[in-house]
Amino acid sequence: MRRRLKLKSKTLKQLLSGPYLFWAVAFIIIPLVMIFYYGLTTPEGTFTFANVAKITTPENLKALGLALLLSFISTAICLLLAYPLAIILTGMNVNQNSFVVLIFILPMWMNFLLRTMAWQNLLEKNGVINIVLEFLHLPALEIINTPAAIILGMVYNFLPFMVLPIYNVLSKIDKDVINAAKDLGANPLQTFLRVTLPLSRPGIISGITMVFVPALTTFVISDLLGGSKILLIGNVIEQEFKQGSNWHVGSGLSLVLMVFIILSMALIAKYDKDGEGNSF
Repeated sequence: MRRRLKLKSKTLKQLLSGPYLFWAVAFIIIPLVMIFYYGLTTPEGTFTFANVAKITTPENLKALGLALLLSFISTAICLLLAYPLAIILTGMNVNQNSFVVLIFILPMWMNFLLRTMAWQNLLEKNGVINIVLEFLHLPALEIINTPAAIILGMVYNFLPFMVLPIYNVLSKIDKDVINAAKDLGANPLQTFLRVTLPLSRPGIISGITMVFVPALTTFVISDLLGGSKILLIGNVIEQEFKQGSNWHVGSGLSLVLMVFIILSMALIAKYDKDGEGNSF
């Protein structure tokens, strides 16, 4: 009887996992196989590394270097803004369903393209911000189509991905551990550096990864806020696929970015083994 129940339970689990397996195969595995195939072959179907080697051209290296630089800056700004904010939220003893937390999650429910276009309208020369500044007889803000505008767009769009993992880890730290450090004579700075910061490392690593990877691969933000003057590696790949119809070179450049994604996954696997930073 027990054996039959176990078999039925196993069969039910397999049936329930069917839609997920179909989704994973159709939208994850097959596209990845196609990227590898096109990236490592010529139009004639022969094996080659020439598509991946296209990253070494001056134009592509410049786009990759600029993308890395802006991603690092955006990630650093997000971390500097998110960590104090997560500490404040933790001190307020808000739960995951509170209105304050909802404020930070709410922008993620809006379409990514619409959020970026809203900033384009705000920052353009005749946008809302400059109209207000002109009314107040203040100098106009001219950052549209500059790296600063791209960084602003990245920080705005990806900040919640930094706040939530850090807040999730900080909210799980046992208050008795903090109180024990204070009882042993540690001042607030020592408590933070030796207790709070090390315990929150999984959330920090997860947040950095969740911000850096999409910032590195984005092309919508640089298209709308950077104009055609600033090309990141994501824009180059987009052009190879859409304008040049060169799937082989576009896939080869995508494989280079995949290296950074794999490194990020390795960092999470090393420093966030229990998935604390991703369980919000």
